[in-house]
Amino acid sequence: MDADTAPPARTAQQLAEHVRDGMFANDRASQWLGMSVDEVGPGRSVLSMTVREPMLNGHDLCHGGLIATLADSAFAFACNSYNEVTVASGFAIDLLAPGKLGDVLTARCSEVSKSGRTGVYDCVVSNQRGERVAVFRGRSYTMKGKAVV
Repeated sequence: MDADTAPPARTAQQLAEHVRDGMFANDRASQWLGMSVDEVGPGRSVLSMTVREPMLNGHDLCHGGLIATLADSAFAFACNSYNEVTVASGFAIDLLAPGKLGDVLTARCSEVSKSGRTGVYDCVVSNQRGERVAVFRGRSYTMKGKAVV
């Protein structure tokens, strides 16, 4: 293919959207939990999910592990947005308030630092009233040379 017939280069935003589409098509866990990818861009993402009956623990609150899963999925979409396979090397989460049946939880994730193969990302999970439910910090490791899609 010569320069006259090569497809135009994608912008960073277009690349992030392309990766989102490919990743979400294969992300059975996020789909199963009813998550939606509401926004994506280079080093950032916004995902949401509605707390449903099977997500409740013995106290009738959203299971903390599922709140962590929402934040972890937002982390995954943010750190893979450059189309290099990137995995979590660890994360920490602080649960600040409960998620309740019917709440729409939104995880907003953004890149704090990306250098070489490692990155740090922060996510804030809030409910539909804008109240913080959790804060999450993820550490990533990039496998250079491996495209996501």
